[in-house]
Amino acid sequence: MERITGIGGIFFRSADPSALHRWYVEHLGLPEGDFGAVIEWGGAHGSGSTIWSPFPADTDYFGPSGQGCMVNYRVANLDAMLEQLRSGGVEVGDVQEMEGIGRFGWGVDPEGNRFELWEPSEGK
Repeated sequence: MERITGIGGIFFRSADPSALHRWYVEHLGLPEGDFGAVIEWGGAHGSGSTIWSPFPADTDYFGPSGQGCMVNYRVANLDAMLEQLRSGGVEVGDVQEMEGIGRFGWGVDPEGNRFELWEPSEGK
């Protein structure tokens, strides 16, 4: 059975993503970055990063449900995970690739919340 390997990102809507990011940098010491903050981590099970990113309030990246946030889950084998989800009757989207970052797919949970799956490129 395929399983997630970690949290790749936490994305949420914001009225002013830039100002909110600056607030978190100032008050919580969140790192600065082009897409929000990249939080590096490591330990006994490997290393990697998690993206923390506010999106514009009118984004359609989270799908048509109007949900306030979306979680990105890291996976080792995106194709196998998507096939497992399809076999279980889960609505899934197309795969997209971002050079140097990895491959992405999407699904929708039983309450209509869209989630993202990420198979990182080597070394991510």
